Amino acid sequence: MKPDLPHPPVTWRTHYALAVLATIYVFNYIDRLVISILVEPIKAEFAISDTQIGLLSGVAFAIFYTLFGFPLGRLSDRIGRKPVVALACIAWSATTMLCGLATSFALLLLCRIGVAVGEAGGTAPSVAMVSELYPERRRSTALAVFMMGPSLGAVIGLGLGGWIAQTYGWRIAFIAIGAPGVLLGALLALTVRTARPAARRKTDDGEAWTTTLATLLRTPSFLWVIAAGTAAAVTGYAMGTWNPSFLIRSHGLDVKQAGLLVGLGGGLMSTIGTLTCGAVTDRLIRRDRGWQLGVAAIACSLSVPLGVAFYLWPAGIAFHVGGLPVPEAFLFYLAFSFTATWWSVPCFGAMSHLFPPQRLAQATSLFVMSITLLGVGLGPILAGGLSDLLTPGLGADALRYALAAIVSLYGVTVLCLLMAIPRFRQQRSLAAAVV
Repeated sequence: MKPDLPHPPVTWRTHYALAVLATIYVFNYIDRLVISILVEPIKAEFAISDTQIGLLSGVAFAIFYTLFGFPLGRLSDRIGRKPVVALACIAWSATTMLCGLATSFALLLLCRIGVAVGEAGGTAPSVAMVSELYPERRRSTALAVFMMGPSLGAVIGLGLGGWIAQTYGWRIAFIAIGAPGVLLGALLALTVRTARPAARRKTDDGEAWTTTLATLLRTPSFLWVIAAGTAAAVTGYAMGTWNPSFLIRSHGLDVKQAGLLVGLGGGLMSTIGTLTCGAVTDRLIRRDRGWQLGVAAIACSLSVPLGVAFYLWPAGIAFHVGGLPVPEAFLFYLAFSFTATWWSVPCFGAMSHLFPPQRLAQATSLFVMSITLLGVGLGPILAGGLSDLLTPGLGADALRYALAAIVSLYGVTVLCLLMAIPRFRQQRSLAAAVV
């Protein structure tokens, strides 16, 4: 790994660019997650099973996201991040709106594939762009601001999406949620200024993609980081897709109530947790570089018992917020939401320290492709299939036990992070010695 070049100063334009990218990432996840609060009305209209819902929200999305992820990441390493992210944002937002016009399960599936192709060009180039905007000592905090996307996306996508679906129907929810992203893509293209470093243009233009891929996969600790993120994503996407349905089936809530609880309660706690993670990581890595991943290992180990308690705690209302009933089990979910997202910022930050600019988006795209293919692809359908399998014996509680089993995969994340830490620390020490 080559030593870092002097970093340009951080100005208001830097912060503005981060704000626009973070807002786009919020809508990336709004468009991705809104389908989870619409599961029940979509099932009722098209008469489909939980397994088909898993296919719609998981496998189909993940396959096409993965197919386009690395090529679009490589394109952004060559021509710049901004044009790729801007066009991708417009594309996934437009196809989200088209989901609301689908007249059959097949057409809805096709539209979700369009969302996947668009979103494949969003995350990896955006992470690379944020990493280039900020120096190493401030990078985890900047990435934490950016990585609020999933949490705030849950707040808006599930909370607002549930309200719109309850009031106007699930089709209007898709259209209303997708529309702002078209404007955000144009805003990024027209108002954000980004430099395209000469070093990035010259270093990698003649390198074959197979050579780049082989170099990335030979990097110490990278495969362990990918494995850690993938295991966490399987659990996270399974929970994100099925939590509203779990609250509806096992705790007697309606669509609007489930959306508000998961979106506002869980989303806000995840947002606070993500920002806390970034600040803590930036502070601790000044003492020991191993804390870049050690922070994530500790938080994920706490998440397992909290998640299991959420799913297995018996039905019962703890209190009401206005007219909104809050189940006792949901209190465990609030604590889980605070710690469960702590794997993302450290993992994305680790890659920004491992790879030079001309390979950063491609490395990040490999990570995102893996967590999407297995996380988005396997998580929802695994939970849905296990729920269908358990339904004859457990009835409405089948989903409860399916999700309780899947949350244990956070233990795999912890093991992978522990394997990655010494390798990451060694590589960072070697890079510092070169400087």
